Amino acid sequence: MNKFKFFSVALLASVTVSQAQDLNQAKKAIDAEQFDSAKSILKSIINSKPSNGKAAFLLGNVYLTQNVSDSAKIYFQKGLSGTESAKLNYIGLGQLDLDNGNVVAAQANFALASKDMKKKDVEEYIYIAKAYMAANKPDYKSALSVLSRAKINNPQDGQVLLELGNAFYGDKNQNEAYVAYRDAFQVDPTLIRAKMQLGVLLKGAKAYTEAVKAYDNVIATNANYGPVYRELAETYYLWGRNEPSKSKDYLQKALDFYEKYMSLTDYSLASRMRHADFLILAGDYKALEIEANKMKELDKVNPRILRYLGFAAYENGNADVAIQSLESFIGNPGNKVLAVDYQYLGFAKIQKAISADGKTVDPTLFNNGILDVKKAVEMEITITNNLADIGKKLYEQRLFKEAGAIYEIAVMNKESRNYLLDNFYLGNSLYYDNTRKDVVKPDPIALQKADLAFGNVIEASPATQDAYIFRARTNRLLEKDDMMVKYYEDYIKVVTDKGPEEIEKKAVKAKVIESYNNSAASYANTNKAKAIEYFNKTLALDPTNEYATKSLQTLK
Repeated sequence: MNKFKFFSVALLASVTVSQAQDLNQAKKAIDAEQFDSAKSILKSIINSKPSNGKAAFLLGNVYLTQNVSDSAKIYFQKGLSGTESAKLNYIGLGQLDLDNGNVVAAQANFALASKDMKKKDVEEYIYIAKAYMAANKPDYKSALSVLSRAKINNPQDGQVLLELGNAFYGDKNQNEAYVAYRDAFQVDPTLIRAKMQLGVLLKGAKAYTEAVKAYDNVIATNANYGPVYRELAETYYLWGRNEPSKSKDYLQKALDFYEKYMSLTDYSLASRMRHADFLILAGDYKALEIEANKMKELDKVNPRILRYLGFAAYENGNADVAIQSLESFIGNPGNKVLAVDYQYLGFAKIQKAISADGKTVDPTLFNNGILDVKKAVEMEITITNNLADIGKKLYEQRLFKEAGAIYEIAVMNKESRNYLLDNFYLGNSLYYDNTRKDVVKPDPIALQKADLAFGNVIEASPATQDAYIFRARTNRLLEKDDMMVKYYEDYIKVVTDKGPEEIEKKAVKAKVIESYNNSAASYANTNKAKAIEYFNKTLALDPTNEYATKSLQTLK
């Protein structure tokens, strides 16, 4: 009997050690962003010992990382009934509360998790801080407060220092973040993420050369640490954006490093979605379409795949697939619809509404697309930054009415980076739409909008001379001679102030002559002397100008 007991105790100890090792393996897999592997390990532990509350908590956290909150909640609740580290699951439920905006409930769950902690314990504090930082609306101040208590309990704990670095970084305190990451790696050289984060800080400071060197140091330590290649991808992407001359080369490096990251982590649906998000950022829509179709093979019902298919189809010129995919995604009440979803749906409808040769437009479909774009801007005003390209394309196709409809939405945001240029193109689009050969009578409402748009350009950039000439032309169509003359005179003043070399430019000289002649024609009925003066100025620039010559003969 005693021998039987001895073997039972030995077996129990062996199982306990094995499970502890498996938990450590799961933690390493989570840190390496090998989430499918981590889930497999943790499910195996739970199947062999359902009372392991810590395994349930870690598994729930993996599901939270992958934005599968329903599965996360199931495992957190399951973990509460366990006998080992069960109270950690209150932290997982607390993060769900934070995600739902219920801070009071979250704090109550965190209190339950940290109740009866021993003096040197820090694990609960670490996970509570991580919950604050991982919530939909991160609260870095609260995370720092919790971690400060953890540091008092154990000032040399590497995990505490690593999360302090993350909290300081999130709170935009670069200096303290650097110290915390440095100390974390010194205390525990196995914390390779802390070493990697030193490069992340440099990336955030746009010190891209130094950031890459820091990542190379991480690779020298562990060439198979997947997350460092993701950081390299993001660094080269940003570097290319900041150095346009190298953008093509650096973008390819970014895409190659992201593929390396994928190969070292996993090709799960969640990882593929993260890859898809990066492909959108990088503008590689051919690769995005391939990735989206691979995801569809893995999970035919996941709604986000429809988003990726819609984006890729539009960018690759397949408006029908884009419209079908995005309407299906938006039409599902269970989906979290973003402004960019309506933007792409609107763009796809506009794309389909215009014939391949750009000569005909389906007005109903086009206007429907414009409504979707407006909806996108109502949801997120910064969407206006994305409208310049489609507006310019329509403008270049001489679809001025349609271009004007896009630019009208674009100028709703005065803080847009394209605000000045969008106003200029709005004014031009409306002006040219009213000078078409088939226009019987100009539209005064559209021309008033054009006048206002040119006024916005002049207010923001008084030296933009063409805004004056087009504003003068617009007022000529409106038959407002007094305002026409004013803006022609303003044009002349602006180009004159720039010096004689400006007026000698062929295009500028033609516009100055236009200004003198049209202003003189207006003055002919009210101020004959002024009219003569302006016609003579025309002849000083162009002695053979027929209109000025004949007009002067009439006036004399």
